[in-house]
Amino acid sequence: MVKLLAKKERETLTTGNNNLTNKYKMAYMSQKGYDDLVAKLKHMESVDRPAASAAIAEARDKGDLSENAEYDAAKEWQSKLETQIALLKQTILDAKIIDTRHMDTSSVQIMATVGLKNTKNGMEMKYTIVSATEADHRAGKISVETPIAQGLLGKKVGDTATIRVPQGEIQLEITSISYDI
Repeated sequence: MVKLLAKKERETLTTGNNNLTNKYKMAYMSQKGYDDLVAKLKHMESVDRPAASAAIAEARDKGDLSENAEYDAAKEWQSKLETQIALLKQTILDAKIIDTRHMDTSSVQIMATVGLKNTKNGMEMKYTIVSATEADHRAGKISVETPIAQGLLGKKVGDTATIRVPQGEIQLEITSISYDI
């Protein structure tokens, strides 16, 4: 059985250059985001885990394990997979589901869909502020941890937020706030 990691272990656990704790940690999320994580966990446990075990067994059948790169790769894959499963289980346990039907639309909060206008060039955009696990820039969902989301939190319709981004500063006027999720 995979043990659930203590907070200190989650903070220090890394895999290569990808720090898994940045992606999987306590998060406020929608019911859909939670359901997606549960589905991903079930897939990892029922499809990926048996595939990793089969890859190890196949590599083991090829002979001497001390010089078997395929065996080493399969064991490394299994190790990373088990780490991801443990962290995903912890995230699911720590998840806080937000019911957006009762959210206050007077200010920007997590799960809000925010209409914005760049005051410099007049470009309009719309983003939904979500947890890091639900972020999908192509779908217009940005992580609450991004500079843009951080600059918008607590602002009201008509407010202008000055946000520091890698390219400098941008000023975004809030044109609407809704909860569409």
